[in-house]
Amino acid sequence: MTEFRIGQGYDAHRFQDGDHVTLGGVRIPFDRGLAAHSDGDVALHALCDALLGAAALGDIGRHFPDSDPALRGIDSRLLLRRVRQLLERQGWVPVNVDLTIVCQAPRLARHILAMRRHIADDLAIEEDRVNVKATTTEGMGFEGRGEGISAQAVALIRSR
Repeated sequence: MTEFRIGQGYDAHRFQDGDHVTLGGVRIPFDRGLAAHSDGDVALHALCDALLGAAALGDIGRHFPDSDPALRGIDSRLLLRRVRQLLERQGWVPVNVDLTIVCQAPRLARHILAMRRHIADDLAIEEDRVNVKATTTEGMGFEGRGEGISAQAVALIRSR
C-alpha cells in the first residue's frame, strides 16, 4: 500500500553586504547578499525542511549543521540532492512541492522558471510538480523593511 506524507518548512536570512542572492538555486544580481553559513538559499532550505519533516527525519540543521566547516558556503542545491537521497534510503520519493518566497526586493518573477527547473532536476521529478511563488509583505515586517528574505515550503512524499 502506498503511503503519503506532507511536510512544511520555513527559513529566513538577513541581508548583509554582497552583490547577489541565491534563491531556488538561481544566482540573482542584487545590491546585497544573505548572511548564512551556506549560500543562504532560504527557498531551498525551507524545502529541505519540508521534505525532511514529511519523512520524520528532523530538519536541515540536524543533517547539515552550521558548525560544520565543510559546509561553509555550500551550494544549497547539493543539500537538496542529499536530502532526496536521505528520503530514498528510507523508501520515500517526492511527489510535489510548493514554495513561497517573501521579499520586497529583488523582484523574482523572471527567475521563477529557472528555480522550478533546478528544483525539479535536483528532486528527480517533473517540472509540473514544482511550484514557486514570490510575494511581498507590502512594507510590513522584516521582509517589508528590506531586512531579509524568508521562504515557506510544503512537500508531499510517497512511499516507494
